[in-house]
Amino acid sequence: MPVYRGRFAPSPTGDLHLGSLLAAVASYLEARVAGGEWLLRIEDLDPPRIVPGAADRILQILDAYGFEWDGPVRYQSERGDLYLAEIERLKSTGWLYGCACTRKEIAAIAHAGIDGPVYPGTCRTGLAGGRMARAWRLRVGEAVVDFEDAVQGWRRQDLVREVGDFALLRADGLVAYQLAVVVDDAAQGITHVVRGADLLDSTPRQCYLQQRLGYLRPAYAHIPVLVNAQGEKLSKQTLAAPLQAGLAVHSLVAALALLRQLPPQDLNRASLAEVWQWARSHWRIDALAGVKSITMQGVDTGF
Repeated sequence: MPVYRGRFAPSPTGDLHLGSLLAAVASYLEARVAGGEWLLRIEDLDPPRIVPGAADRILQILDAYGFEWDGPVRYQSERGDLYLAEIERLKSTGWLYGCACTRKEIAAIAHAGIDGPVYPGTCRTGLAGGRMARAWRLRVGEAVVDFEDAVQGWRRQDLVREVGDFALLRADGLVAYQLAVVVDDAAQGITHVVRGADLLDSTPRQCYLQQRLGYLRPAYAHIPVLVNAQGEKLSKQTLAAPLQAGLAVHSLVAALALLRQLPPQDLNRASLAEVWQWARSHWRIDALAGVKSITMQGVDTGF
């Protein structure tokens, strides 16, 4: 096993944009500066949200931007048996239970948490007569999860009060993201996870699930997300412009500037290889310490 194995795991719900590029650049440079590996995983877990052709375009743009990944690209859509096996293991040990509650029923009696209504444990001791399980939930008990984030610092979350027992197999039959990402990271031997701060609140659930499954916990670093003038996360939903192959140098320099690496203006006239050489030589993730979001103000993004 390498000392450092990182990954980039985009969802093919659309093309990569500048916000995606920040996560890709940060995870890539952290891995390469550490002398480690950088893996690529396509998180195509939710078929209704997948955009046809997006996965291929993601690979093409990463290649055009000079990213080099180690090993084959993994696809979550091909790993369903692995997820279901871990679900059965959790069922057999009593950590997972069936839940018959609808979203409307939960919302009517639950208090608000960090990610929607906190499940009140209605089905924890068994299903009411005549009701069938719609989803399968993980017991959290009285768990309080602490972890040190390399960018955001010390974090603590009280799962029972802020999240509640959370679903690992959804009512629509799809495996939940929280399970898939934990199983994939363990199966691929990921030692360090660098991703956007929008996933910071999900991390305690993943840490808890890692413990229940007997997995090692990777180190985490949640970089700031890119937001627009309205304070909204730059995303496909907010009509973020897709990355263009012909703007690789300019976009990478813009990403480095947004990540507070202070690239010189003349780097825009450099070759792609020279941009990456400069980035490796100057990369400092601590320049982002404590920052959860950044705007494009003052940075020439070209979009």
